[in-house]
Amino acid sequence: MTEAVAVRYPTPTLVRTADCMAKGLLVVLLLAAVVDPEGSNLRNKAAEARAIGYPLLSFTIPLIWLLAWKDRASFPWLADLLVTLTCFTDVLGNRMDLYDSIVWFDDLMHFANTGLIAAAVVLLTLHRSAPRCRVIERALAVGATAAIAWEVAEYYAFISGHAERAFAYEDTLSDLSLGVLGSLTAALVIHHLWRRGQLREAAPQLDDRSLV
Repeated sequence: MTEAVAVRYPTPTLVRTADCMAKGLLVVLLLAAVVDPEGSNLRNKAAEARAIGYPLLSFTIPLIWLLAWKDRASFPWLADLLVTLTCFTDVLGNRMDLYDSIVWFDDLMHFANTGLIAAAVVLLTLHRSAPRCRVIERALAVGATAAIAWEVAEYYAFISGHAERAFAYEDTLSDLSLGVLGSLTAALVIHHLWRRGQLREAAPQLDDRSLV
């Protein structure tokens, strides 16, 4: 007879602290953006949509864990932090006016944040024994889809009625390319770390422990 045993790993204190702090600061920054879009540099940049979408995204993994994984695995803190960072860095970057003051900051965000989303999904859905080709395939599928979805949302949220519309095509191609490159980079880094025996506790819900 086989009895399933919940997979529990020690809580990574640094990652947990960073994740909780990022979530808390994200909520504060979003509230500030709704109250004062001008001060947050989000006027005409879909502040309300961000205030709704970003909390939904950053709290998706905790919700899934509570509903499906809580009884059989410890919380996947690293993947949750990666997702939260994609929302937090975007709002913080706008708050600090980095998008307008640093010419390459927008490119960095498309590369890094799409890569972070792809990395989180890879960690949540693939076991560390997965071959490199499968990791790359999963990361590109997620990253390309996320990049396209963001560009569509961005266009209809504020670019379509903005003066930047004239340059939207060129900018979109650049952003999509950077997102795909970020996803590919994330896949290669994760696979390399897996082969080195690292990130072994990043996705406890995928581990299979049983007592015979």
